[in-house]
Amino acid sequence: MNKLELMKTANEVRKGIVTAVHSAKSGHPGGSLSAADIYTYLYFEEMNIDPKDPKKADRDRFVLSKGHTAPGYYSTLAHRGFFPVEDLTTLRKVGSYLQGHPDMKHIPGVDMSSGSLGQGISAAVGMAISAKLSDDDYRVYTLLGDGEIQEGQVWEASMLAGHRKLDNLVVIVDNNNLQIDGKITDVNSPYPIDKKFEAFNFHVINIDGNDFDQIEAAFKEARKTKGMPTAIIAKTIKGKGVSFMEDQAGWHGKAPNDEQYAQAMEELEKAGEALCQK
Repeated sequence: MNKLELMKTANEVRKGIVTAVHSAKSGHPGGSLSAADIYTYLYFEEMNIDPKDPKKADRDRFVLSKGHTAPGYYSTLAHRGFFPVEDLTTLRKVGSYLQGHPDMKHIPGVDMSSGSLGQGISAAVGMAISAKLSDDDYRVYTLLGDGEIQEGQVWEASMLAGHRKLDNLVVIVDNNNLQIDGKITDVNSPYPIDKKFEAFNFHVINIDGNDFDQIEAAFKEARKTKGMPTAIIAKTIKGKGVSFMEDQAGWHGKAPNDEQYAQAMEELEKAGEALCQK
């Protein structure tokens, strides 16, 4: 995909996020929207995957460590063809396979169940070690929240990843600077994030995580990096794409009402139309 196609796809992913959370009347739109461009690049450009064969042995693995942003994950998987886009409206409904957090037993394309913050990166490190032990060439990607990295387990996993020189592992931090209780600097600052990962023997790349040129360059650089894992610190805007949600901690875990949903979808429709005219 070229950059314009990626931008159009990310816009569709954002529509799916807003639609799913509105339909469920609960969920986490803010961090799903901030990471939509990263999800899109991973699933439409970067990763070796096949929606027709979700369990193929040589596929690249992805672990959503910040599992509460499942609406973004599900919307991406649906638009990539793992399951029908229409099913996004069943998010969090009784009997739906699209639960509030990713479930590897019931959702096509999900490699790891997650939701307990801090644990996803440990699973990803385990997958990367497994690939090395088996001499497999698949790569492992994991997406963390910047509030999530306040969890100590993140740094235990990172220490092991650096020690084992896991150059098949890419850790992405969605650094939108907000968590459920407000700014991460006010709650428990993890800054400087890049220096911390460097101290754990990671190759670190700082980018604008809502810019596809920078996202592409970072993942290409990660592929060329040998002998150490890569951490991509992606500076993003929480709620990106929906004006009244942008950079607002209150939209961490709240669903839009009917009026807000209509406004959000109108904004995203206009953004999509603008992209089509480029």
